[in-house]
Amino acid sequence: MARGDGIDRTNARNMRLTATKIGNTQQHNEREKDSYVNQDIVPERTPLNIHFKTPSAGYQEMFAQMEADGVISTRGIKADAFRYGELVFDVNSAYFYNHGGYDFAKQFYTDAYKSAIEIVGGEQYILSAVMHADERNRAMSEALGEDVYHYHLHVVYVPVVQKEVRWTKRCKDKSLVGKVKETIMQVSMSKKWASKPAVDDVTGEPLLTAKGKPVLRKSYSVLQDDFFRAMRNAGYDDLERGERGSSEEHLTVTQFKVERERERLAQLQAATVLAQAEAEKRKKEADAAEKKAAQAKAKLDDVAPLLKGMEKLAADYSDDPERTLPEAGPLESARAYREKKAKPLWEKIVKVLRSVYRAYFDLKSSFEQLQRAYDREVSKNSSLSARIYEVCAERDSLKGQVRDYERVRRAIGPEQADRILEVAHQQEQAEKERRRGTRQKARSGAR
Repeated sequence: MARGDGIDRTNARNMRLTATKIGNTQQHNEREKDSYVNQDIVPERTPLNIHFKTPSAGYQEMFAQMEADGVISTRGIKADAFRYGELVFDVNSAYFYNHGGYDFAKQFYTDAYKSAIEIVGGEQYILSAVMHADERNRAMSEALGEDVYHYHLHVVYVPVVQKEVRWTKRCKDKSLVGKVKETIMQVSMSKKWASKPAVDDVTGEPLLTAKGKPVLRKSYSVLQDDFFRAMRNAGYDDLERGERGSSEEHLTVTQFKVERERERLAQLQAATVLAQAEAEKRKKEADAAEKKAAQAKAKLDDVAPLLKGMEKLAADYSDDPERTLPEAGPLESARAYREKKAKPLWEKIVKVLRSVYRAYFDLKSSFEQLQRAYDREVSKNSSLSARIYEVCAERDSLKGQVRDYERVRRAIGPEQADRILEVAHQQEQAEKERRRGTRQKARSGAR
């Protein structure tokens, strides 16, 4: 998925599905619904969707037939177990837009489907594989002034692992106990996507923890690696692997678009609460910084009078003890006086002066740093307060719009209000189409 850094990344998602949820997945993937929550689906483009494997019947009917034919086995699994899986492969919309759009996406997902067969363990376990070409990328479309579509591949499959069934002690022929009775393809999502041991990239040896236990790679990471490696091997060398370190192994497929005024108001109110909490935090930090700055200034004011003129004193008497000491008196030799008394004493005095002088400048530096930190916090607090004011004003304005909308809706009836909104939406779309056509003609004329 795109992260706003200009890099095209592969993305693979795996969703676990029970028998009660597979019906909705089938309706979405096979476009069997009359209407969709995702308002960016363009029904006129649905015929452009491409099936790399077309389902021969409903997903549940196909599952039942596979079980009846002995292709899969549900032996030992619970009724509410995850019997289906769905892989969704995609890259950010800009990648396909920059490479030619629909035709490029068709070839890309032809190769992606080959990797899906390898990941699943065989095409016989795939119920449906369809590339959606009818979902509009609203943000890119509005930014570029033309329709841009988000191409992606849905692969619905049955997760199976090979299992050896052995003869038990109840077998009459005791020589067969423990031997393989039969091999079945057992439906098991957990075993299919069990974590795998990590190996060293150089030596190929298993990686171990400090306690000697194997380091395990999560199944989501394995899926990302497999898809990325397959597409690179297929020749798509301008792609990077999806983001590492994510723990979101199972994501919902449908990206719900929240557009209603009430929902936007709820989001805005939540943002206001967060902004106010952040403002309080910043204010506490600013108060603490101000307190520290005041304490440092007080210490500086106490010490400064004592250290006044210290710099000159240290400079005058720290250059050369030989030059600043007085000559010896008549009762004592000059050498003895200077070496044994005056010179050692003066060196101690100069050492003390230097240490006090350094302490003075250290304290002064600390105060200046605190002062700068305080100024920064005050500036942040001021800008944050302004943002809170803007958010609150927008919230209040939006509340009024919602109330007006509800009053109009009650006055003319919900159905009439919805029809008016739909007409307005169609008019806006028509106007956008007209402007886009005008721009395209202008560009054509310029060429």
